[in-house]
Amino acid sequence: MIATALVSGGKDSIYSAYLAESQGMHVGELVTVRPSDPESMLFHTPHLDLVPLQARAWRKAHREVRVRGAGEADETAALSSALAGGSGPVVAGAIASSYQWSRLLRLCDQLGRRLYVPLWAKAAGRVVREEIDAGLDIRLVHLAAEPLSPDLAGRRLDLPLLEELERRSRSVRPLHVAGEGGEFETAVVDAPFFGERIVWDSEERVRDGGATRLVISGARLAAKPSRK
Repeated sequence: MIATALVSGGKDSIYSAYLAESQGMHVGELVTVRPSDPESMLFHTPHLDLVPLQARAWRKAHREVRVRGAGEADETAALSSALAGGSGPVVAGAIASSYQWSRLLRLCDQLGRRLYVPLWAKAAGRVVREEIDAGLDIRLVHLAAEPLSPDLAGRRLDLPLLEELERRSRSVRPLHVAGEGGEFETAVVDAPFFGERIVWDSEERVRDGGATRLVISGARLAAKPSRK
């Protein structure tokens, strides 16, 4: 069974594609839809340029489809075009966004393809713990919620940081600790199923209103440290 995985480079889409393969599907292609609107509600936008490196590290084919226009109809049309050529399952990393879920489900129904969303409706903390336990090296690349201070940009999302996010959520204001509400965005730079890891030459934290984004320069694949 050959599946198409919608991948943005973030933890949830990469982990969902991995779960699909763990459950007997062959993910034949990673597909990225690049919106023209940086505030897109349907697609992740930070650091999409890292996805080709992830695909190479994972030995997967990768295809990018650009959205022409900035409206919901334009984004849906681009997604339909991206998925129209296949017949197997479509894998996505949504957890709690009914906006994404409903549109993906409707489109897959129209195309005659099954939608596989393994993280859907799971508790946020459970999802992130599973991703960390699976060995994903997850970095915070965009912060857009008050409890998240700028110094967290670039940090690895490990168990201590997850517990810190959970504490901040309880003490300041509600925070979806998986980032599903747009509180933060992530990039996966390594995983046990990657042949190489992603590294970059430099990074800079840039403040944009109330948000902080990580500007990365010189991203490339590098050999993993040898284990003795």
